Amino acid sequence: MRARRLVAVASVSLGLVALSGCRAEPGTAAYIGDQRITDSEVTAAMNDLRTKNPTPTAAPQTDASGQPAPGPQLPELADVVRVMVLTNVCERASAEKGYQPRSQVSVDQAAQQLGLNPETGYVREMAKLFTCLSGLPAEPVEPTEQEMADVIAAGRGGGNIPAEVSDEDAARQLDGEQLRGALATKRVLAEAVERYDVTISPRYRPLEFPLLSFSGDVAAVSVPLGEPDSGAVTDVSTPTTAPSSADPDADSHSHDEGTAS
Repeated sequence: MRARRLVAVASVSLGLVALSGCRAEPGTAAYIGDQRITDSEVTAAMNDLRTKNPTPTAAPQTDASGQPAPGPQLPELADVVRVMVLTNVCERASAEKGYQPRSQVSVDQAAQQLGLNPETGYVREMAKLFTCLSGLPAEPVEPTEQEMADVIAAGRGGGNIPAEVSDEDAARQLDGEQLRGALATKRVLAEAVERYDVTISPRYRPLEFPLLSFSGDVAAVSVPLGEPDSGAVTDVSTPTTAPSSADPDADSHSHDEGTAS
């Protein structure tokens, strides 16, 4: 059996210095440089999500095996913060470096992939983020030994790499343009997160944004945003990334996530 291939998350789908405790103003969800994202903004976005996306009351559908199929899940508070932060970081970096989107992701496209009402503010923010991510440089980079080990560990932990597949075989199957492009994108974003001194409230830590995933929403490559959950000042090593084609029709996972064996 082969290890399941990776699928790009950001297609419609960090060497960080964590500065814990340096900025902890009450009511602040996150800082990006001198800009604040407040708890009240996050709460308002969640209220908007719940109001415009009520919980379905219809009987659940079943999957091919006859088991109840999971319905769409509303984003959580941490999801809202992560998207607000990364959109801000991506747009600032793009303006600073002159990056231009290669794909324009519409609100309707994002809504379809997320399974949410297109009138939802969160959906509009995701469309902006997907569009912005499409413009980031993603020249493929060779994964380091540690980066590949991390991807394989994530795949095994999520049941996507069978026990009988050796690490060497898994590495050969997984190492390709998608993974290398994702690592490149992660490094760009990680450098920007560090440069803009992103700080996250302990309430939402740890906070990461997945760029590449296995099936089952198992993140293979993620961009850490802000401090680790420990709250300690930490010097994290250079990040790993995944492809970030912001075209919602691309073969991707999370937001347009497909799986293959």
